[in-house]
Formats: sequence, structure tokens, C-alpha cells
Amino acid sequence: MFRLTEYMHQLVKPTPVRKRRPGPVKPVVIWNLTRRCNLKCRHCYTVSADVAFPGELSHEQAMVTLEDLGQFRVPALILSGGEPLDRFDFFDIAKRARDLVPMLALSTNGTRIYDETADMIADVGFNYVGISLDGIGATNDWFRGVEGAFADALRGVRECKKRGIKVGLRFCLTEGTQHHLPDLLQLCDDEGVDKFYLSHLVYAGRGDKNRGEDAEHLRTRTGLDLLLARAWESASGGRSLDIVTGNNDADAGYFLNWVRTNFDAEIAAHVREHLAAWGGNSSGLGVANIDNLGRVHPDTYWSDYTVGNVKTQSFSELWTSEDQMLSMLRTRPRPLKGRCGACQLKDVCGGNTRIRALQLTGDPWAEDPACYLTNQEIGVEGAGERLQVTPFRGKRHDPAHQFF
Repeated sequence: MFRLTEYMHQLVKPTPVRKRRPGPVKPVVIWNLTRRCNLKCRHCYTVSADVAFPGELSHEQAMVTLEDLGQFRVPALILSGGEPLDRFDFFDIAKRARDLVPMLALSTNGTRIYDETADMIADVGFNYVGISLDGIGATNDWFRGVEGAFADALRGVRECKKRGIKVGLRFCLTEGTQHHLPDLLQLCDDEGVDKFYLSHLVYAGRGDKNRGEDAEHLRTRTGLDLLLARAWESASGGRSLDIVTGNNDADAGYFLNWVRTNFDAEIAAHVREHLAAWGGNSSGLGVANIDNLGRVHPDTYWSDYTVGNVKTQSFSELWTSEDQMLSMLRTRPRPLKGRCGACQLKDVCGGNTRIRALQLTGDPWAEDPACYLTNQEIGVEGAGERLQVTPFRGKRHDPAHQFF
């Protein structure tokens, strides 16, 4: 996750670069509590559906895992799905988690949040509730596969705000949804939303099946320009909004080049120090995933690679084991190939999202096809230019309304 607003503040009030503590990094854990979900999103990496899936963790297994996460002292736990609120013992897990981890978040489609359920969420004391919206009105409903999903999710946003819960919107940038990015930023302002998370499409689950709908590189850049302008407004004393992006760590390189264009070399060098200390993509290092069956993965999109299962071995033991893939992902620099291997910004982005390279080439260390920076911007020659827009051949919703 690239915390754009946080790094934008370095331009206004610079702070010393934080040094990594020695020893293994304790990861943020994203826990897919269930695969059940009432929506049918086109980008769903878990291929969820509104049915019961066999083999999910029992209540006892989930609680044992939760205690282990607390004893391992993970810094943050994100309860996700499917739709996590569809898990039968969700609130038992959430209440205990609140006692065990410093930062507890809920990742939800928002359609279940009203009345008593909204009150119970407030009672848990989540640090943050992220609600997914992939466009306004009918575009969101098309993308999420259920009519009325937009209205129900927006109701969830308002119910959270009414109860004083910090809430954010999460949006996946694709060819079929990109024209709604300005409208969603305006919605954040209109509704008093605290945070906006832009997710780039990852080729996993239905996101892999629909990879042809990934946003073209020029439109990705235009979207980032919009986020940069909004983040700068917030950082320089304007309307407050915390902006983060995920699943394309080239965003950090794009931001750095924006800083180099608009600020002097000393400030740009300071920002780069901060970005390099962060290190970009953190799969297998600062991020971990437990899926609905108890399998542990380097992140939520690496479903084909399993470190082990919490049904038979604790998460803490699995995460500190001599697993070969985890060791490779934790290597800096990673053994990257092609354009990513030659990139002069790989210390900033960490090689980006490895799962896209794996899905397209079978090699997790090949170049990430979703990097949208130019050869000049990453300091390489002859490795293939990236700003070539090809005709879109997938299904686009509302093609007459194109913002970018």
C-alpha cells in the first residue's frame, strides 16, 4: 500500500527517515474470514458467491489463530472476505481481535451496515472501516453484479459516519470504471469520508478472468494526476482526505517524478529516502494473508502459493519458517528480470506486484505488465516503452461517458 498523503506531507513538514528495526518484520495480516458474499464483483480475487463454502475454519480454529496473532504481536489485522459480515461468528472474532491487536480494520462491501449491525460495528471499536464502491450508481451495480449495491453501500457509509466511525471508500481502477474517479473523490468530500483507497486491478480470481478490462497506462497516469492534485490540496491545508493506493507500487515512482518536476533537488532527495526506506511492494514481508480455509499466503492474491495452514501449524511458526518463496520475496533487491530488473527505481517500488508477472508469464520475477512509467522515468533503455494505448476489446459499461 502506497500512502500518498503521508508522503505528500513530507513536502510541507519534512521529518527524519524512519529506520527499519532489526529482525523480521511483523506483517499486517489480511484475513479472509469467509468466501461467502452477497455480491458478484468482476474483480473478486476470491471468486466469492452467496453460498456456504466447505472447509472454512471452525469457531474454535479461528479463535486459536486469533490468539496466536495477538501473541505474535502483528501490528494490524484487516478482517475481510468474501463479505466478512456474512461469517457466523464475525462479531465474536472482531471483539476479541480488538483486545489483541493495535490496529483493527474491516474491509466490507458495506451493504450489510445498517440498524443493529451498524451499532455492533461501532461497539467493536474498529480503527477503520473500508467500503468498496466501483463507480456511481449503475456503473457500480454493473461492476459488482447486483442491482441496488451502490445505494446499499452508500447507506453503509452514512451509517458509519453517523456513529463516528472512521470510514473510507475503496475503488478499483479499470477501463469500465475509470471515468467515475472524479465523482468518487467528490463523493468523499460530500459525505465527509476520511480516506480514499485506489486499487489497481490484480490478475487473480475473477480479476484474472477479466484482466482485459485493466486500465490503459495513459488513463492510469491521468488518474494518478488527479489523486496527486487532490493529495497536494489536502497536505497544503485544503480539504482533508487521506489518499492511499494499492497493488501497483509504480505509483511511488510516479509520485517521485512528480516531486522532481515541481520541487528542488534537495526535497526530491529527501522524499526518495523516505520511499526507499518504505521499500515498495511488501508481499511476504510486511503483508500476509490467511484465507477462508486457513491457508497462509504471501498476500491476498497469491492463492496458488501456500506457506502452510493454520489448522495444523500456527501462523507465527509458518511466517518465521524457512519457506523458499517468502525468503525470495524478502530479498532486497529481488531477483527481478526484464524491465523491472533494469529499473533505477526498484528500491522505491520493490519490483511492484509479482503476481501479475506470474499470471502472464509463469515467472514471478518477470517484469510487471502494469508498470505505466516510461523508459526515461525509470532510467532504462531498449526494454520496451509502456505508453502505447491499444484498442479496448473487453466489455465497457457506459462507453459514452469517458472522463479520461
